[in-house]
Amino acid sequence: MVQVALLLPNKYRLLSVAAILDVFDTVNHHYEEIGRSPLFQISLIRNATVSPEGNLFEKYKALSLSESGQQNLILIPAFDHQDLNTAIQQNLEFLPWLQQQYKKGAELASFCTGAFLLGATGLLNGKIATTHVNASNAFANCFPDVYFKPEKVVTVDQGIYTSGGATSSFHLMLMLIHNYCNRDTAIHIAKIFSIDMNREQQSYFGSFHPVRDHGDELVAKTQVCIENAYKEAVTIEDILQHIPSSRRNIVRRFKQATGNTLIEYLQKTRIEAAKKLLEQTNLSILEVMLDSGYNDLKTFRQLFKKNSGMTPKDYRDKFKPKAA
Repeated sequence: MVQVALLLPNKYRLLSVAAILDVFDTVNHHYEEIGRSPLFQISLIRNATVSPEGNLFEKYKALSLSESGQQNLILIPAFDHQDLNTAIQQNLEFLPWLQQQYKKGAELASFCTGAFLLGATGLLNGKIATTHVNASNAFANCFPDVYFKPEKVVTVDQGIYTSGGATSSFHLMLMLIHNYCNRDTAIHIAKIFSIDMNREQQSYFGSFHPVRDHGDELVAKTQVCIENAYKEAVTIEDILQHIPSSRRNIVRRFKQATGNTLIEYLQKTRIEAAKKLLEQTNLSILEVMLDSGYNDLKTFRQLFKKNSGMTPKDYRDKFKPKAA
């Protein structure tokens, strides 16, 4: 049997843990239906301060780190992404254990914001990874040595897997099932859980949430200027003329505080405005472009697709509520 360890760290998301257990249990049940022994032996690995959720997990063996033994596959569920730094600090005891398990041959897989705990081990340095699209800036700032791919639904690099947010976890589980079982089993599970196997990007689920709590008043003023003037400003210089600072100084401080260059911030502000117009109005694509601060349709389409993963028309078709 494949020894699978599912971590139960502090601040884990119950939905993430439940989804993982449901899918892997379904694989075991499928194996029994076709006359084979269950493939996955699932254990819950907890730290000293976390216990399984009562009767919810009573069928699984709950082990401490010292009792765990060597695993084949270790799964790290999502955290509450409102306080990721605290989540990491409260789970530091997992880090050496994960490092040792990987060194001895275990594969590691993080789901959604679980990538932050995996990143804290240092094992992602020099490797590609992804996480929840709305935690992208925080992840990139915390782990600059990771080849971060925020648009990806799933990544795999040298036996370490990561997934994007929410339903992207199911795509990672399908990959693991394909690798540990076979393609037919992965397709069977995809049908049971109604998973679209062909989704490759998560960009269109993201929203631009600028960093506000950086404490730099000059940068905060620049953010407000961009957000107020993105429709009328032709270039970023049009906005900077109202900022009492040299261009070099504000460029450096802005990137440091927000994680974005001035141009990136302007573009993301405009694209976020365009998304809302596509979702909430019947304006033509041309009118949306003009209302978002662009004046060249080809450039607008290219930037919109780069930031959202789809064309403006496809975005509207996907997210605008249909009339009754």
